[in-house]
Amino acid sequence: MDRDWIQVVLGSAALIAGIATAGSLWFSLGLGLIPCDLCWYQRILMYPLVVVLGVATFEARLAVWRTVIPLSVTGGVIAAYHSILQATTTTCSFGGPCATVQWQAPILGLTIPNLSLLAFVLVTAVGLTCLRMTLSQNQTRHHNQ
Repeated sequence: MDRDWIQVVLGSAALIAGIATAGSLWFSLGLGLIPCDLCWYQRILMYPLVVVLGVATFEARLAVWRTVIPLSVTGGVIAAYHSILQATTTTCSFGGPCATVQWQAPILGLTIPNLSLLAFVLVTAVGLTCLRMTLSQNQTRHHNQ
């Protein structure tokens, strides 16, 4: 597998995680929005992905999928649940204002949890791509032996 292509794939995921992290900080520090409990869980799962994917990009390390997939899938599940809460209810069993829409994108109407879900889905897709590429490399090595 071409090292440059691996770095492009991993770099795109690092960029997505970086934008999601910067966006979450902008919402809280720039706009003064207070993160609910579910937002905090999503942040806990997204923030390390910036570093993990950034390092993996420089090393062209496809095995990063072992770290990326558990974090991104868990974050995606929480973001999906959060998005469903916002769409269907006004209360949250976690004690915070998780169902409250504090901000909505002016063009597409996406809320913060919707954007988080999108970021986690994209990062998960890259993680699965890394897994597929790893399996392909292993199969080629096994075939050549």
